[in-house]
Amino acid sequence: MLPGAVAHIVLALAAAPLLPAVINRVKGHVAGRRGPPLLQPYYDLGRLLRKGAVYSTTSGWLFRASPVVGLAAAVCALLLVPFGGSRALIAFPGDLILFAYLPALGRFLTILAALDTGSSFEGMGASREATFGALAEPALLLALAALARETDAGSLSALIQPLWSEAFTTGALALVVLAVVFVVENARMPVDDPNTHLELTMIHEVMVLDHSGPDLAFIEYTSALKLWLFGALIVGLAMPRPSQWAGVALAVLGMIALAVATGLVESLVARLRMDAVPQFLLGGTAVAAVALLLGLR
Repeated sequence: MLPGAVAHIVLALAAAPLLPAVINRVKGHVAGRRGPPLLQPYYDLGRLLRKGAVYSTTSGWLFRASPVVGLAAAVCALLLVPFGGSRALIAFPGDLILFAYLPALGRFLTILAALDTGSSFEGMGASREATFGALAEPALLLALAALARETDAGSLSALIQPLWSEAFTTGALALVVLAVVFVVENARMPVDDPNTHLELTMIHEVMVLDHSGPDLAFIEYTSALKLWLFGALIVGLAMPRPSQWAGVALAVLGMIALAVATGLVESLVARLRMDAVPQFLLGGTAVAAVALLLGLR
């Protein structure tokens, strides 16, 4: 299992920027355009890494530490995620709790960095991010708890498996909840629009307006890794599990299909009103609670 886990880490670190590229390419085709090249995120990351960072006189060490800590948290979470039938590189009972709160750590540092700038717009985005993050965490934890109850396992490597034949209802409900969390954690439509430039309506993007150079590259790369992280959970539940290396290839195809589906949703679905987002998240939490109750029957 170890070679497959190492291959997953290398694959995720190398290919994660392709997911937003596929999403943007699909959105371009739906809009009647060619869309940006698939390698555009790599070009952007290289350009940002070659630039220098600019820091405001009002910001302190928290502002500078946030992109690095966020990237480190995403990489640590990647070590806990199984992929294509292989166990995660690090697996132990209760690692699902650690996985749930590693992205929360990155979010917390991003919020502090936004507040550290002293900008009213970034403070507004930080407030929205904290609210929606607090509503998304119970949904994620309840969904993982429901899967843990069905599999009698406390590790992601054991509970993220195709459940359609054994517990179709619980697996389907957990899949719906993970899709909701995927949208929220990655600031995608219909919760947030990653392409908007209106400070009054942005959530995540407004919090990183003052970042530049390598710091912004770390933030963009962390966003791509989070797409991979939560996408891997969805693909692990939704797709069958053949032999190890065939499973990795099938999981990669599943990740591409998920990116295509995300691009189609963002092209066809309007963004929710800001006051409707909490209802959307509470609905996901309710579905997760139902999945857990079904497992306790």
